[in-house]
Amino acid sequence: MEQLNCTVNTNSSTPSFVSWDFSHLVPAVILSICFALGVPGNLAVIILKPNYHHMSSLSQSLMLNLAISDLLCLLTLPFWIHPLLYDWPFGLVTCKVLAYVLHCSMYGSMLTITVLSVQRCLQVVYLQKCLDQVGKKRILILLWLVVMTLYSPILLLRQLTKDQHCGTSCRPQYSSQAQWMVVLLTESLMGFGSFSVVTFSYICLHRKVNQAAFFNNPQTTRLVASIIVAFFVLWIPYHTIHVMIVLAVSLKNEGLIKFCQDSWNIVEALTAVNSCLNPVLYTFTLRNMCSGQNSENKYCC
Repeated sequence: MEQLNCTVNTNSSTPSFVSWDFSHLVPAVILSICFALGVPGNLAVIILKPNYHHMSSLSQSLMLNLAISDLLCLLTLPFWIHPLLYDWPFGLVTCKVLAYVLHCSMYGSMLTITVLSVQRCLQVVYLQKCLDQVGKKRILILLWLVVMTLYSPILLLRQLTKDQHCGTSCRPQYSSQAQWMVVLLTESLMGFGSFSVVTFSYICLHRKVNQAAFFNNPQTTRLVASIIVAFFVLWIPYHTIHVMIVLAVSLKNEGLIKFCQDSWNIVEALTAVNSCLNPVLYTFTLRNMCSGQNSENKYCC
């Protein structure tokens, strides 16, 4: 995690702890809860595959991919919880590798949700047939190639820095403010784009399934709303802060910069909550999305 509220001062001695203030303690608690609840939840999805008999072959592959992405993200959390309260003790190689795995798994999860939303929309609304085995593999390979290529610069940018407030920290070092802004805006564009696609897909899906009298029930409405709201609440603040940082630096607005610094760790921790909730939102309640369509299509979602 980034720890933006640290002032660099390499001439100062490194303390044994960073901070126990609100902006560090709250994210540490959130990440700890996410690790404790999310790891067993995603493992259950991978091992037990609940309600998978209701899904198409492609949906099964995407659901497994989502659970694996979320699990990888959550397994890195203990390494990020420690430096929220203390300094970074794990070395440069670990810093680079963990940052790369974290970002690839986070955005792999986000892209999987996006593809899954589009696939469900096509399957239910437009009655498109499931892709064959080759098609499934191509989608998953392309998804991970995009994520791994997009975030490969992390392996170069992540460095260990020392300062009087944070001790040794693992964070990106940019060659210029322009490079930093390009990175932030690229991630934000990807995030807002994914949210737009997810929202549009589930709105279309909801309209379609509500046309059937047997499927018009409050459970479906709550499920669709919960998917969109959770995605919005847990991801949009993270990307909004990115945009606000760019504006604050461009306008040299010290107050806005301070707000972004104080909020960064918290909004970053919220993205981990999404990985914790995904097993509930996308697997254990999936039966509600499929039960009303089973009479027409064995694999409806």
